[in-house]
Amino acid sequence: MRIAYICADPGIPVFGQKGGSIHVQEVMRALGRQGARVELFAVRFGGLPAADLADVVQHPLPPVPKGDLAQREAAALAINADLWADLWADLWADLWAELALSGPFDLIYERYSLWSYSAMEFAQTHNIPALLEVNAPLIEEQAQHRGLIDREGAQRAASRAFQAASSLIAVSEEVKQYLTGWVSGDRVQVIANGVNHHRFIKPRGVEPGGVGPGAVSGGRLSTPETPADTFTVGFVGSLKPWHGLSHLVNAFARLQQRVPEARLLIVGDGPGRGALGAELAERQLQSVTRLTGAVPPDQIPDLLARMDVAVAPYPASPNFYFSPLKVVEYMAAGLPVVVSDLGQLRHLVVNNVTGLLRPPGDEVALALALEDLWRSPSRRHSLGRAAQQHILAHHTWDAVAQQIIALAHRQPSACNG
Repeated sequence: MRIAYICADPGIPVFGQKGGSIHVQEVMRALGRQGARVELFAVRFGGLPAADLADVVQHPLPPVPKGDLAQREAAALAINADLWADLWADLWADLWAELALSGPFDLIYERYSLWSYSAMEFAQTHNIPALLEVNAPLIEEQAQHRGLIDREGAQRAASRAFQAASSLIAVSEEVKQYLTGWVSGDRVQVIANGVNHHRFIKPRGVEPGGVGPGAVSGGRLSTPETPADTFTVGFVGSLKPWHGLSHLVNAFARLQQRVPEARLLIVGDGPGRGALGAELAERQLQSVTRLTGAVPPDQIPDLLARMDVAVAPYPASPNFYFSPLKVVEYMAAGLPVVVSDLGQLRHLVVNNVTGLLRPPGDEVALALALEDLWRSPSRRHSLGRAAQQHILAHHTWDAVAQQIIALAHRQPSACNG
């Protein structure tokens, strides 16, 4: 199967380190492991691909030029040339010609971006199965967090993309509910995010009380940075407001008062780095906290191995639509997790079986859960093992790729492979 993978989002450097970047990379890897030949059409590549993606053919899409927000929105829409035909017809022709001349493709697969619909309409025009992966209600997200001038233009672009796609893939039930305001529910398939178990399924030591290289109770790797007598609480992700890092700092401060050997390991960077540092300083937690900053994806498994428990302390939200990669990766690494009782996390984590669910924003409940896990290495081990087994059975990228290919074959114009 030949697949054209489209990422027209200028905010996602495909070969970068952002969550969206990792998502694109892992889907392409998994499709390749299923025998597909993937070609990438993207606005931003963000550097060189990893060695196992070096053979992916790259087709650059027109970049969105710098400027104020309104100019950038207009430029992004202009790539879909029938809205701005006189100015951008040559780019439209180039994009369609690139897809046509590089084909024939058996499947057009696109990660939905705010202003893009031309790939889906190309597929519809040429009778090619077209799957549109939707990770978030981007119009609402853009308006709330980054600013949106031409909301009507964004809505028109979304409507055209959603209507032209053969099927839509939602990464969570909440995203599916959003999409059913645009299309009928039978056109939307929920396929949650996965994990590259080839990277994350690694030995985590031995049974509690056992002996083995780098092993301590619960299986954490002992290093000079995290000696055996510490209890390390970990977080991985971009440092953004909706990740609940203030709740984590406050809960950890409570924990540290009762468990002086507790340590906090925060992996990642982002716009909240300054505020996070200030909160840690105010709480006098700098000496027991390590902030790694941004790290390459291949270092994440080793950093997870230095944690005893991992958290996703999302604040309360009436529209929690995420399918958090971090939680799947925590669980794949065999870590016990404490996560907010929200949205898809309720489907991913079975309370007291594959992890702990706690009320979002409840810092006391989070601190108590962490203290309970500190007191019981055997419980940490059992939760981590059950979490890993659940992920292996239900949430690998290979399983995601198999569902994508099966869905493509079910489309009316589906290929024969």
